[in-house]
Amino acid sequence: MEQNLENLKFPIGKFHVPENISTEHLKNWTEVIKHFPERLRNATLGLNDEQLQKQYRPNGWTIKQVVHHCADSHMNSLIRFKLTLTEDTPTIKPYLENLWAELPDAKDYPIESSLQIIEGLHEKWTTLLTQLSEQQLEREFIHPEGNERISLKKNIGIYAWHCQHHLAHILIARNS
Repeated sequence: MEQNLENLKFPIGKFHVPENISTEHLKNWTEVIKHFPERLRNATLGLNDEQLQKQYRPNGWTIKQVVHHCADSHMNSLIRFKLTLTEDTPTIKPYLENLWAELPDAKDYPIESSLQIIEGLHEKWTTLLTQLSEQQLEREFIHPEGNERISLKKNIGIYAWHCQHHLAHILIARNS
């Protein structure tokens, strides 16, 4: 049962950073980010409020919470990209995503506003990602949890994974 819960928590596995992040990796990851809004909208299309309350695993978030989390998380990520491009190795501010998922706008609010945020945000984000130079992709921010330095190119991979990870959660919940 423990292994099955781990598979539900990480249905596509955990993110693994390639030893050398290639132009091809970046192109593929950017395409995932670009197409996420459409894939997310399709995955939630036609779901009623009862279906949006389905969880992808016991004690996991509902589909509704996952959609709202993606809007919150991806807004934070775009801001982190911009801070990293305009400041010298900034220390980013983490947020308590589990507590954000319990707020009324994540638990009780319809998903349409978050779908719209994600659509506009990803269009803007993709435009930025496709214009970054190699030097800009190497820029780093510091994540205070573990004092880890994360390059923008690695963060593109993390968020491409994040898109696929949560899309898988929604599909699991939808099909359960």
